[in-house]
Amino acid sequence: MYLMRIGTPGAEKPVVRLDDDTYVDVSDVTRDFDEQFFGSGGPASLRAVVDERVASGHVARFEGERIGAPIARPHQILCIGLNYRDHAAETGQAVPDEPIVFNKAPNTLIGPNDDVRIPRGSTKPDWEVELGIVIGSRASYLESPEEAASVIAGYTLVNDVSERAFQIERGGQWVKGKSAETFNPAGPWLVTPDELDDVDDLGMWLDVNGVRRQTGSTSTMVFNSRFIVQYLSQFMVLEPGDLINTGTPPGVGMGFRPPVWLQPGDVMELGIDGLGVQRQHVIGPR
Repeated sequence: MYLMRIGTPGAEKPVVRLDDDTYVDVSDVTRDFDEQFFGSGGPASLRAVVDERVASGHVARFEGERIGAPIARPHQILCIGLNYRDHAAETGQAVPDEPIVFNKAPNTLIGPNDDVRIPRGSTKPDWEVELGIVIGSRASYLESPEEAASVIAGYTLVNDVSERAFQIERGGQWVKGKSAETFNPAGPWLVTPDELDDVDDLGMWLDVNGVRRQTGSTSTMVFNSRFIVQYLSQFMVLEPGDLINTGTPPGVGMGFRPPVWLQPGDVMELGIDGLGVQRQHVIGPR
């Protein structure tokens, strides 16, 4: 299934996408795609509802509604750094022996086509196309990647927007460069695992102002999605609806010589096979 949330910010309704033109409204079945929904096995319970409504013709058409993030604000957004060998090389850093873990503020989450706002004092805003994992059930101390796969609700496209000066030059705390408002566009949909032939071989790309900046594949990840979930569960409890950003391929702004930074007026477009496409305008500080 393809889970989406559409409507104005703060008033999105949950729907299941059928194709580019149509969807099934499930807002009478669940109030949102949130912790309660995922923790109660919500995706599995929706299948029969969707099939019944499609069969009876209870299908709606998209008519230009705003698309929100495919999940409600999560308990936490966890991130993995330097998880592509070629990205580590472009930043001049060694490939890590274990996942580098940091976090983003949960209120960075926005829709896939919402504006990205550069924060006050920013000098080095950057882009990062990434595969996002959404957790489907409470998990800790998972014993294997196979067990980890069983707690993954699905996958989504994310843009891990970053402010490199805040991240690198302001005391070494990456969270400071990752947590400005609007810094985590997600969606347009969450794809359940059964819809993807091979999550470890998805093409990914990002353009800025129509110029291709990133081209990559999840096949070059150092640590794949199941390993990441198992690994994180050794250090913390993962909650239903949590979002994990899994790292980016080469082509980020800080990797160019000289570096290329986002400016107000820029347009970012990005996509991952099967996970849809995003488009964000960059706007200036408040």
